[in-house]
Parts: sequence; structure tokens; C-alpha cells
Amino acid sequence: MTAKRTAIVLAVVFVAYAVLLGWRGVLLIGTGDRVAVGLGVAVLVIPVLGAFLVWRELQFGRRTEILARELEAAGGLPVDDLPRRPSGRVDRAAADVAFEKYRAEAEAAPDDWRVWFRLSTAYDAAGDRRRARASMRTAIAKHEAAVT
Repeated sequence: MTAKRTAIVLAVVFVAYAVLLGWRGVLLIGTGDRVAVGLGVAVLVIPVLGAFLVWRELQFGRRTEILARELEAAGGLPVDDLPRRPSGRVDRAAADVAFEKYRAEAEAAPDDWRVWFRLSTAYDAAGDRRRARASMRTAIAKHEAAVT
């Protein structure tokens, strides 16, 4: 629950920031000076782009949470039993072994969103966040295709 609260607090802070920044853009546009109007328009683009990115991340988190709950209810969540270093990070060699298991599952059943979800957790444990997110996006797409 802590991560969800943090995301909500950060989203609220961003909204406040976007409103303040947007207001400054409106004030700049209101001056009528061509340079100020150009800057005002550019300043207005920042909160719009930021709002889109925040919305996209929140949707990703919401969809991931839905998949995790569904997988947990079915008893299919991977167990986090990998050995950890004193720093709390997962032992890389153990993560690589687990990764190979989940990669083989994904290759054997490429249309099953569950194996892509588990592969995403394996990538995450191995420290490859970019591929973890890509695998989770694949899981989300396959889940949505299976539901419709």
C-alpha cells in the first residue's frame, strides 16, 4: 500500500506544479509580446506532456496491480525466495537461474499473459528494469486480448 500512497502523493504534487506552471504560461501569453507569447505556449506544453506521462504511468501501475491480484487469486504468483545480499538486493546468480526458468515458460506458451507476468518479475529480480517493463506491457496486452 505504501507505493500506491506515494504515487498518489506524487500525482497530487504534480497537479499543483502543473497548475502553477500553467498559470505562468497564461500570464505570459496575456502580455501580448510575441516573445512572451511564444514562451507562454512552450510553458503550457510542459504540464500537458507531464500530465500525459503521469497518467500513462498510473495506468501501467493499475493494470499491473489487476494482473497481480488475478494471478495471486489463481495461486500463480512467483514466490520471492531468491537469496539476497546484505544490502537487500537479490543475488544475481540466483536471479539468472530463476530467469532462465521463466524465459523457458514464456517460450513454451507465448500467448499466456501469466508467463509474461512471471518473466517480468524475473527480469526485475535480475535488475533489468527496461525488459521487465516491456514484458509487463506484453502481459497486459495479452491479458486484455484474452478478456475481450
